[in-house]
Amino acid sequence: MELLAVRLKQNAHCTVGDLARELGVSERTISRDLSLMRDQGMQIDADRGRGGGVRLDRNWGVGRMNLSYAEAVDLLISLAVTEQMNSPMFLANLDSIRRQLVASFSPAKREMVDRLKSRILVGVTASTYVQAGTSPPPKPIVQALHQAFTDQETLAIRYQREDGETSSREIEPHYLLLKYPVWYVVAQDHLRNASRTFRCDRILAASRTGTHFRLLPKEAFQLTPDGDELVM
Repeated sequence: MELLAVRLKQNAHCTVGDLARELGVSERTISRDLSLMRDQGMQIDADRGRGGGVRLDRNWGVGRMNLSYAEAVDLLISLAVTEQMNSPMFLANLDSIRRQLVASFSPAKREMVDRLKSRILVGVTASTYVQAGTSPPPKPIVQALHQAFTDQETLAIRYQREDGETSSREIEPHYLLLKYPVWYVVAQDHLRNASRTFRCDRILAASRTGTHFRLLPKEAFQLTPDGDELVM
């Protein structure tokens, strides 16, 4: 039905027959899908008479967005990061967007979101030296890190230091730190049995272990500057 909705919105006028031929299905299937779309609240207009067409109201969908819980959480956290960065652009409607998203959550889920937001730290912008040597981490690594962070799950990683030396570690991703545009993981490192900060783009591989950890307070992690890097 998604393809059908897109097709209807793109074209001001098309018949059931046209749609059936274009999408490779029967006219009966198109008619059934149109009925289901109307049941879901989509505004579908139809012209009466021989050769009449159907169309989806071009204004349908404005103000409507079906997000999963995980997607809504990501959006809320992104809004929070944007606000913490104090960017003057495109902030006028953030309060309204946030209120609408939060209103869709149960009290228990709102508390979960607040806890996640409190675990994301925003620091000063990264130096030009650091920015010149960074690149976006591969998507599978980002996904593994994201899930481990959200679920408070230990992560097995392969990490490369600035001098090129690599090591295998198990880390507890307690906090995420953004020194725009570079992300760091503030973690408990099982290999060193100590706190460490890892630059996300230097993680070469990452996999979840299924082992969960108890969150430590921010005070347990003392961040100190060390040139253009961060150490614990």
